Amino acid sequence: MKSVRPKKFLGQHFLTDLSIASDIADTVDSCPDIPVLEVGPGMGVMTQYLIKKPRQIKVVEIDFESVEYLRKNFPQLEDNIIEDDFLKMHLDHTFDGKPFVLTGNYPYNISSQIFFKMLDNKDLIPCCTGMIQKEVAERITAKPGSKTYGILSVLIQAWYSVEYLFTVHEHVFNPPPKVKSAVIRMTRNDVTSLGCDEVLFKRIVKTTFNQRRKTLRNNIRPLLTDLNNQREQAGEPVVDYTEMLTDEVFNKRPEQLSVRDFIELTNRVSSMG
Repeated sequence: MKSVRPKKFLGQHFLTDLSIASDIADTVDSCPDIPVLEVGPGMGVMTQYLIKKPRQIKVVEIDFESVEYLRKNFPQLEDNIIEDDFLKMHLDHTFDGKPFVLTGNYPYNISSQIFFKMLDNKDLIPCCTGMIQKEVAERITAKPGSKTYGILSVLIQAWYSVEYLFTVHEHVFNPPPKVKSAVIRMTRNDVTSLGCDEVLFKRIVKTTFNQRRKTLRNNIRPLLTDLNNQREQAGEPVVDYTEMLTDEVFNKRPEQLSVRDFIELTNRVSSMG
């Protein structure tokens, strides 16, 4: 069967360097003895190395042409090819509720959505590895105080230890992307609870970074107003946040706060209610 034509609307950039494909496949070895789910296998450049490992491998692919190619060239995968949109899958059904490693050469245009889905299923995914746009990898692994530190950095680092493994250059893809790529690994840490309202934590992180150049005092006000509007609608008394907002922490910008700082901020906002 002829090669699969990369499709721009699916964000497909097929890796052509077999040594790099092998190296990416080997990143799953740090979390042994559990199944592996590969997202977007394309023509199986990574899959060919994953299936040699002594563990169950499933692949999920939305491109019908790639699915046809995989079925023809990897007959041993026949019952483990999932023709679906990963973002719409119920992951607790994938391996009958068992934990698994998530890996892949992720499409650039949905990599952040993939990682948000990983966070929603963090109890099922103790390890996630793979290749993404270098800029996104730098955001995920960034530390407080960095210009690249943001929403993904905080939300992922709250639950995972993250590692930037290596950079991949443009010329090893078909078609070559306009940016460099990077391989990362995220491994679940020991945190089982953040010790705060986790829904509010996520709202605070997203709200404050949406206007990252402003101080916390200014960019958190809309969220506090929303909380008071919800209280009014529920017939509850509103909260005066004026004194809380005089604290020095609100002079900072969001990129200056660690995960722990955001947890403490969430608890301060919660305690006012």
